[in-house]
Amino acid sequence: IRTLKKNFDVPIGYSGHEIGLQVSYAACALGACFIERHITLDRAMWGTDQAASVEPQGLFRLVRDIRAIEASMGNGIKQVYESEKSVMKKLRMKTSATPLKMAS
Repeated sequence: IRTLKKNFDVPIGYSGHEIGLQVSYAACALGACFIERHITLDRAMWGTDQAASVEPQGLFRLVRDIRAIEASMGNGIKQVYESEKSVMKKLRMKTSATPLKMAS
């Protein structure tokens, strides 16, 4: 995904046919703009793609977890969030109020 993104100025996606969701999560973290997965009502049904397909609950988890991954990766701009300001202030006061000891 990184190589394709570097070499081509087009959106890069991932089409997963593996069992499990981990590789799809990794594709998202590497910068895939879209993820394609097969969906089924029952993975035990007859068919060539059923075993590697995602059931509705798995699709819900996939979307939820990808949104969490995207949010955790941020936008690349470092900033202090409102929820962090009180802790930051408390930690700064603690470290600045503690005298430093000189090494002998």
